[in-house]
Amino acid sequence: MRLIYLTILLLLSVQVIAAPDGRQLYVAHCSACHGDQGHGGVGVPLSLPSFLDSVDDRFLAVTIREGRPGRVMPSFPKLSDAQIAAIVGYIRSWSDKPAPRYSPVPVKGDAKNGGLLYAKHCASCHGENGEGGTGTGVTFSRRRELPIIAPALNNSGFLAAASDELIRQTLQLGRAGTPMGSFLEKGLGKQEIDDVVSFVRSFAQDRDDGTKTVAANKDKIIRLASSYSLQETVENLKDAIISQNFILIRTDLLEHGLVKEPDENPKQVILHFCNFRFLFDALAVDPRVGMFLPCRVTVTETDAGVFVSAINPEYMSHLFNNAELDQYCKEMHDVYVTIIEDATL
Repeated sequence: MRLIYLTILLLLSVQVIAAPDGRQLYVAHCSACHGDQGHGGVGVPLSLPSFLDSVDDRFLAVTIREGRPGRVMPSFPKLSDAQIAAIVGYIRSWSDKPAPRYSPVPVKGDAKNGGLLYAKHCASCHGENGEGGTGTGVTFSRRRELPIIAPALNNSGFLAAASDELIRQTLQLGRAGTPMGSFLEKGLGKQEIDDVVSFVRSFAQDRDDGTKTVAANKDKIIRLASSYSLQETVENLKDAIISQNFILIRTDLLEHGLVKEPDENPKQVILHFCNFRFLFDALAVDPRVGMFLPCRVTVTETDAGVFVSAINPEYMSHLFNNAELDQYCKEMHDVYVTIIEDATL
């Protein structure tokens, strides 16, 4: 009997230990963008009462699972259902109200009339085609009086997560603390609101895949061999950088500041350069580009010859999951290739 009792206790303790910790999972996967207490940053403020009071647990769970393709919010396919449920539970703990429950039954409305109403009342924030506001949401890339950027309503992740009734409730009540006001207070009737819901839902049929980011199979590094010596290649790069309307900031040994000066490898050189207008525009779209801007190109000499390399901005764009950033990263990729080819051929 004692053995059976101990066995039961052991099994129970294993279950307790194995239970996902929502707070730890949130800190590991969500806090960097949404803040430790859900106050927002790159991501939307999750602890905003009007947000938590209007979204159901399914919306949160599907959003975590599917993300927002082409927007900043990534998907989390490797998290188990139990782990996602634990994160949802932790987010829900910021509210003293129970989670709302919404019917999955589609709303019946006139999408054509809804489109007219959408153009009048919604397009200025959410975009003519539901593409959402510009930028990530941090203060550098939005007006400071806005706590969030208007979400993309034509996004497959949003459309999968939001039920018709959730969209209807959001339109009816608005989101206190954000620019999203109540459409009832704006004078729209309940049927007109249902028409807008039907129009938003029609994005699921009409949406193209323009929100998809650059493919993940891009090379991580741009690398070309030089037909010149290391010093000649460095001088060629300086000329090529200036010819592309970039400012050369400085030239260093790659290991400068990382090791003592006598130990620096003289056969590894890095050039820092920038076009400040391009940098400002890219930062306004997504401040995380500061991870690889201003630009850097490295020249190394080995037994195999002299090589010039730079990180591939198109690969970085894929990692950021921000379709708006793709064009900037494509332009930066082309600039790198042009500069490196000019200096090495």
